[in-house]
Amino acid sequence: MGFYDLSVTTAKGEELKMKEFEGKVVLVVNTATGCGFTPHYKDIEKMYEKYHDRGFEVVDVPCNQFAGQTPGTDEEIHDFCTLKYNTQFPQMKKSDVNGENAIPLFKYLKEQKGFEGFGKGPKAFAMNTLLKKMDKDYKNNSEIKWNFTKFVVDRGGNVVARFEPTVKMEEIDKFVEGLI
Repeated sequence: MGFYDLSVTTAKGEELKMKEFEGKVVLVVNTATGCGFTPHYKDIEKMYEKYHDRGFEVVDVPCNQFAGQTPGTDEEIHDFCTLKYNTQFPQMKKSDVNGENAIPLFKYLKEQKGFEGFGKGPKAFAMNTLLKKMDKDYKNNSEIKWNFTKFVVDRGGNVVARFEPTVKMEEIDKFVEGLI
C-alpha cells in the first residue's frame, strides 16, 4: 500500500483519493483552530498560493486530539480558516491522527516518517517539557506529538519529510520549493 492508495473524507463528506494528487507535491498537516501554532495557517496559505499552479496541494486534517484545541464542527473550522486566514485549500473532516481511530492516511505517514525531535529553541524546549509529562517515551514512537505536524510527499508519492510544529515555516517552504 502506498500514498496513492489512500483517501480521506472531506469536510463535505466526500471521499478524496490521494491518487488525484499523483505527480504533485503534497503537504499533509493536522491542524487546530485554537493552538499557539494556528498562525501556521497563514504561511501554509502563502505556500499554497505561491506553488499551487506549479503542482502543490495541501491536505488539511483538523484534529481535536491535542488539548481539545479544535472543538468546532467541520463547518465552523472551515469558516474560521477562510475568515481569519483566507485559506483556499480544502479542509478535510475532523479526524483522529493517533490511536485506534487514527485515519489510515496518518497511520501510513507515521510508518514512513517517524518522530525525529523538535529541534532547538524556546518552542522546542516547551514542546519537550510538555510531552515528557504526557508520554515519557514520546521520543521513541512515531505518534503525532501536536497540532501542525507536517508531512511532505513528493511527485512520486514518496513521503520525503516530516516537520514538527516547531520547525520554522520558512524552512518548510524552502524544502517544498526544492521539490516544485
